[in-house]
Amino acid sequence: MSLADSVLAVNNDLPIRTDKPVHSGKVRSVYWLTEADSRRLIDQKGYDVPADTPLAIMVISDRISAFDCIFHGEEGLKGIPGKGAALNAISNHWFKLFKENGLADSHILDIPHPFVWIVQKARPVKVEAICRQYITGSMWRAYEKGEREFCGITLPEGLSKDQKLPELLITPSTKGILTGIPGVPAQDDVNISRQNIEENYQAFGFEKPQDIDLYETLLKQGFGVISDALAKLDQVFVDTKFEFGYVTDSNGQSKLIYMDEVGTPDSSRIWDGAAFRDGKVIENSKEGFRQFLLNHFDDADILLNKDRMDEREALARDNALPLEAMMNVSRTYTGVAEKVTGNKIELSSNPKADIVAILKQQYGLID
Repeated sequence: MSLADSVLAVNNDLPIRTDKPVHSGKVRSVYWLTEADSRRLIDQKGYDVPADTPLAIMVISDRISAFDCIFHGEEGLKGIPGKGAALNAISNHWFKLFKENGLADSHILDIPHPFVWIVQKARPVKVEAICRQYITGSMWRAYEKGEREFCGITLPEGLSKDQKLPELLITPSTKGILTGIPGVPAQDDVNISRQNIEENYQAFGFEKPQDIDLYETLLKQGFGVISDALAKLDQVFVDTKFEFGYVTDSNGQSKLIYMDEVGTPDSSRIWDGAAFRDGKVIENSKEGFRQFLLNHFDDADILLNKDRMDEREALARDNALPLEAMMNVSRTYTGVAEKVTGNKIELSSNPKADIVAILKQQYGLID
């Protein structure tokens, strides 16, 4: 098996039966099932959702994105070996732990393959829900320049880089470009305050005002569950991004759930505990890859300056990264997954063929 063959880089060309366009994001692709297939699977598999719930097949990839670009490596490596399976395994583990602790459900109904989720259609909340336990990254850079207010929260004077914050902070931002909201620029990923959300809760996708309290509760509870579990592995949960949405349960009631992935190296910063106690930061997350890129290229401003996006895309397209750098990322992702789940991440010699076989034989979704 060649290393390149073990990587699932293109995940939007599977022959899954669908009557809608395949939605392909930076990492995941979504195949909406036909109404007939959705109803059949709900009946056959006993999914606890209304019979008319639209279902989708969500397929993760091994692609690696940073600074809004997709990067590749030497020897034809179009992604990170083991990354997709590691991300899914970590999220699956945390979602299971959430359920055991009485937290909200997720959008996942079934896991046919390490790369694949069967999910129910949700109505997304248009908020990137970010929790921070330490001051680092963009918050520290802004603080160092003299900013003290973040998302309507005033930070105290005298904080130092990578210091634990006085309390767990919720610093939300917009998910997608939202228009017509007073005081909120029509741009993706701009910081917002709780007051912005309260005054325009429907524009952000909340169904009722009290769900703002619920989303904050679920965010803090989810963060706490993951942080406590990682602490037992001597890992520091620094910050993370959650996403939420609404689904209709089998009784016809609307409920708020966790969506997308949670507590992964893609959506979180995770530091090695022993190193941090010695005054060093060792990143066990994608932040380590971002730092590598900033040091690898001569002009780091290309990666940081949004006005140089064309140059940035050319940088990602025209430069194959060193194989060792790609494998370092692989070791980070699979290492975190194996620590968290206690199970080894196995590489498939042909993940796409494996997915097709399972979805054909066990789910009847391949013609």
